[in-house]
Amino acid sequence: MLRLGHRIHVFQGGGCRAETVCLPPIEPLVGEFRDMATATDIFLPETFARGVPYDLFRELRAHHPVTWIPERPVGAWPAGPGYWAVVRHADVKKVLQDYETFSSYAGGAQLRDPDTPEDLEFLRSMIVNQDPPEHSRLRRSIAAAFSPRAVRELADAIEERAAHLVDSVADSGAVDFAELVADLPIWALCHILGMPQQDCPLIYDWTNRVIGYQDADYAGGARVDPESLTDIGRMSLALRTVPAPRSGGAPVNPRSRAALADIFAYAHALADAPRPGSLMARMQEGGLNREEFELMFFGLILAGNATIRASAPGGLHALLTHPQEFQRLRAQPELLDSAVEEMLRFWSPGIMFRRTCTRDTELAGQRIRSGDKVGVYMVSANRDEAAFVEPDRFDIARTPNDHISFGYGPHYCSGAHIARIELKAMIRQTIERLPDLEIASPPVRMTSNFVNGLKHLPIRWRTA
Repeated sequence: MLRLGHRIHVFQGGGCRAETVCLPPIEPLVGEFRDMATATDIFLPETFARGVPYDLFRELRAHHPVTWIPERPVGAWPAGPGYWAVVRHADVKKVLQDYETFSSYAGGAQLRDPDTPEDLEFLRSMIVNQDPPEHSRLRRSIAAAFSPRAVRELADAIEERAAHLVDSVADSGAVDFAELVADLPIWALCHILGMPQQDCPLIYDWTNRVIGYQDADYAGGARVDPESLTDIGRMSLALRTVPAPRSGGAPVNPRSRAALADIFAYAHALADAPRPGSLMARMQEGGLNREEFELMFFGLILAGNATIRASAPGGLHALLTHPQEFQRLRAQPELLDSAVEEMLRFWSPGIMFRRTCTRDTELAGQRIRSGDKVGVYMVSANRDEAAFVEPDRFDIARTPNDHISFGYGPHYCSGAHIARIELKAMIRQTIERLPDLEIASPPVRMTSNFVNGLKHLPIRWRTA
């Protein structure tokens, strides 16, 4: 009988591929899961469109915390080589901390492999795909934008913007909160980067088509009115293309250079005359090479936008589906800080990240070989019974709360403080200004195995 760690050559079309893959760990799963096919559902984007499979993750944590998951074909995307899913809190932290064994640089931080070696080499210039010491150098180039002083200066402006957004819909009695809140992180990014506010819709477009590429509603991006943009915004929009599929028929990775040409063109045009003191100006002074500069701009757009677009609707949904905690927060607004941390834990905005094993090792008793992909599931780690008391209970006063929604180790999110400020501002303004708040109709989840997001969260309230 084949056992854990055995490798086989994979034959396709009468030939044998050069690489080898690990077989799924069959024996330890017998009698522990409903079936192996169910366990492998954590790879499929449509699984998370239905809801996070917390019961399945609980079984995995209890019986097989490091599990081999095949990468099945998804739509036009072909099958991949498979990966090890890591689902326990302590093991996820270990992987994220130990960059020498579990590298971001070796294969990138996204689960799907880049299409070509050239694509991989290109993406390695991105901060999220770097390991120290290069990661540390890139991080220093943007550190000033996230200093305590810079964050304090931005906090009041974020609060005012959140109040403005809520006021703009207060008389209507209903709104899609997911669409409303999307404005706040985009507005803050424009401020930080020195982008003209007219070009804010471009950020929404870029994020939708890159982060949401697995979702049919997002894959094509967002509609942007060229007449509302600046000259460089219109120039960028004119360069926006959908690259043709490669010769094998598979789509082009949305994070490839070909798919990002319009974003990079905008970054260079903005950098030609950066606003003094803006992050673009600091990046110009930071000694980044061309690809590092392009991918730093791209990475900031995604990281500074997707987290709040996922966590704010998810956090409000958690509050409104736990009315006792909602009323508790309204009665004790001083609990907002701890409530936000609980929202981030209970509705983890990120589902998982990828690392690549650089040397044979062992994790939770499972042998992992050099070259194997490893997927760390924050969405499972944040519900781990070993790390949290009653992890499935939503408790706005929970302490301690060692969630890892902003990552852990060298890649801990640089903008975590700003994200917390945005989340607190939006939740505070919403619950204070909209009386008798409730969910108006069932929310719609995003189809993604990367972002735990809501596309729509219809809410309503009493108007005067």
